[in-house]
Amino acid sequence: MDMRHLQYFLEVARWKSFTKAAQSLYITQPTISKMVKNLEEELGVVLFDRIGKRIELTDAGTVLLTQAQHIVTSFEEMTSHLDELMKVKRGRIRIGLPPMVGASFFPKVIGEFREQYPEITLQLYEHGSKKVEAEVGAGELDIGVILLPTDEEVFDSFSFVKQRLMLVVHPSHRLAGHKEAALIELKDEPFLMFHEDFALHDRIIAECGRLGFEPLIVYKSSQWDFISEMAAANLGIALLPETICRELDEERLRMIPLTKPTIPWHLAMIWRKNSYLSYAAKEWIAFTQRMLRQAPHWYADSD
Repeated sequence: MDMRHLQYFLEVARWKSFTKAAQSLYITQPTISKMVKNLEEELGVVLFDRIGKRIELTDAGTVLLTQAQHIVTSFEEMTSHLDELMKVKRGRIRIGLPPMVGASFFPKVIGEFREQYPEITLQLYEHGSKKVEAEVGAGELDIGVILLPTDEEVFDSFSFVKQRLMLVVHPSHRLAGHKEAALIELKDEPFLMFHEDFALHDRIIAECGRLGFEPLIVYKSSQWDFISEMAAANLGIALLPETICRELDEERLRMIPLTKPTIPWHLAMIWRKNSYLSYAAKEWIAFTQRMLRQAPHWYADSD
């Protein structure tokens, strides 16, 4: 028995017709009839009950159907994996990126990766860190970028940015001229925050809670540039990563180091542990690590 016997058997069972199965497989009807007959002889059972022009599975055929589907599916997955291994220049990678991370860190990486691997498709999905982590865990994304910490029992990862949050305020704000600001000083301030599916949202609320207050949130967004514009309009204060703050207009905004406590903003790329990772995805991970090592200015360790 070879794999073609089972594939031909499944096709006949699907169509309940030797003629239609042969047409589907682009082979002649005598060929598929002979293959099924050989399979029946090898197994010592009758697989199809031929009733005039109509055929039905016998009890033995029904038993084989379930097993054959598993075998053929496993075989196709194996050959697909081997094919990917042999054809690294082809493939598809589904990557989840939080909006401010994608805009700040990955255009150059993506550009150079596509130049080197033009036939690998990068499908990018913009979500908050929490949703990215959930979708990587569920297998809906191959790779994601998230805010640490993450579940090390579920994900493999590598960290590539270590920064802290900065206080962003209007130039007329009472803290605008300070060299640093403590979080407790913000307990009565109107906060401009990211939506709940951003890990940063929970991180800030948790740190405020440790100091005994709940932040007054007046606006939530998924876009850091909109949050910064709201701060520039003096509608509230924001806590944004150092990388984002470097892109803000210093004439319209003031960026002050946040202390007591320092809230870390540590980013990592994650993928599922102990699960199949396509060769294209492995190349993306290795390529990204090399790029980050060649660009040390991306690292800003504020520990």
